[in-house]
Amino acid sequence: MTTTNPQGVHIGRRLSDSRRPGETEILKVENLQVSFPTDDGLVQAVRGVSYTVREREVLGIVGESGSGKSVSSMAVMGLLPKSARISGSIRYRGEDVLTMSERKRRGLRGRKIAMVFQDPMTALNPVHTIGDQLAEAVLAHELIPRKDALARAKEMLDLVGIPQAEARLRSYPHEFSGGMRQRAMIAMAIINNPDVIIADEPTTALDVTVQAQILEKLLEVKDAVDAAIVLITHDLGVIAGMAHRVLVMYAGKPVEIGEVDQVFTRPRMPYTVGLLGSIPSAAVSGERLQPIKGTPPSLINLPPGCPFSPRCPLADDRCRTAEPAMEETGSGTQQAACHHWSRLADVTDPTAFFRTNSETS
Repeated sequence: MTTTNPQGVHIGRRLSDSRRPGETEILKVENLQVSFPTDDGLVQAVRGVSYTVREREVLGIVGESGSGKSVSSMAVMGLLPKSARISGSIRYRGEDVLTMSERKRRGLRGRKIAMVFQDPMTALNPVHTIGDQLAEAVLAHELIPRKDALARAKEMLDLVGIPQAEARLRSYPHEFSGGMRQRAMIAMAIINNPDVIIADEPTTALDVTVQAQILEKLLEVKDAVDAAIVLITHDLGVIAGMAHRVLVMYAGKPVEIGEVDQVFTRPRMPYTVGLLGSIPSAAVSGERLQPIKGTPPSLINLPPGCPFSPRCPLADDRCRTAEPAMEETGSGTQQAACHHWSRLADVTDPTAFFRTNSETS
């Protein structure tokens, strides 16, 4: 629901306007590991991911391309190829998804755990109407008349803000704009009132105005269907305004997790510091950005020790020989995987570590 001020200016919905997370744990992922055998070796795409999601909570997952964000979520959905080697635990309301029969998992997918895919043009079938595809999502899980499924499809298009919803049911995906296609994908994800919505880069390739509308709509439907959201994105600005907690991933592994305010104001992992320092900000207008030098490591031949050490300004011999484990950093529920997190805690501006000597002086 959006509001206007006395001057009639549109005010977007914010996270603070949404219902607060509950105490019930909906999804719990523990030590999830995913690898893919290839001719060149074993790709360790996900290495020990753990997190929990409570009802109505928004968990943001961030990291560079190739950090394992999407693969971990596809594992939760059960959409990885048969060649994938998966271990660990994925529990939905206490029941392990990985040990379920395929039939039971198929009943869970799309009904209790739904996904908004990154590219709606490839996720939607070009030869079927939007109405047919939304109705199919209902009929796959419920034995109801087709007209009732189409009626629910119209209701969902209304909910996500697509005008003339009844007429749009007969449209094909190519007749929708990018923003409308993404709204249709959100409608498909929520049509069965799921407990968890996984949104994988839901605003990719959309302009800033449409992006804001899509994110606002996600907050609306979160409350409308009482769902939790796992939001995967590269954009830390989106996480700042959309998420309650944030999980930072690097080289297939979590390197920091905590409340958004904690992680953004008191980062305890140099990789997180580097991500925050590379964001354009009005506070540092006119200054050069501070990019993280180097590139992510190969997931086939990971370096010994901390995988971020070749790019880290704090790295020493210990970092190059022993990979740090996640540990409490003394800041509430915040955890980080870094041998030197206390050094970051002792400085006012941790991004200074990423500046060159000349810039620092």
